[in-house]
Amino acid sequence: MIMKKSSISNNPLQLKSLNHISVACRSLERSLDFYQNVLGFFPIRRPGSFNFDGAWLSNYGIGIHLLQCDVDLEKEDVPAAAITRINPKDNHISFQCESMAVAEKKLKEMEVEYVKSRVDEGGVYVDQLFFHDPDGHMVEICNCDNLPVVPLLPAAAAVVVRGGGCRSSESNILSLGRPCSTLNSSTSS
Repeated sequence: MIMKKSSISNNPLQLKSLNHISVACRSLERSLDFYQNVLGFFPIRRPGSFNFDGAWLSNYGIGIHLLQCDVDLEKEDVPAAAITRINPKDNHISFQCESMAVAEKKLKEMEVEYVKSRVDEGGVYVDQLFFHDPDGHMVEICNCDNLPVVPLLPAAAAVVVRGGGCRSSESNILSLGRPCSTLNSSTSS
């Protein structure tokens, strides 16, 4: 069996995990309040050598770095339309939650405007709540772990079988994750 190097090591930058997300904010105080009291992050020490205001927060194995924008809030305010329209197809950060019912109840109690959505994948349901932080950045709360993570096998990462085994009749690409009996295949020696 010959495996292409890219299928063995498809991590050219040797990444380990997502470390943090930086969020530009117009009011550090409002953003700190939101990320702590709505999303449950806690402040952590930030290097004192930075020459701009900001704050670092952490929880759930991820960091949020708040970066104070260089704007005069008295003169430049975020247009209301930019923040008020909640679009689930917008760029967003998503958090898995324990209970969608509890999350929705808390958002209502905190008077956070949100949009509900549901994904149906063959009878498996994923519920989603979308809302904005104080600067209009989209946040999603979901129960996405209901959906199994099923890797797709790109042609470039395919395993090529030689000298026997399970092969597709159209090519020598083995379908990982499917038993050989499910392929339209022939076994050769």
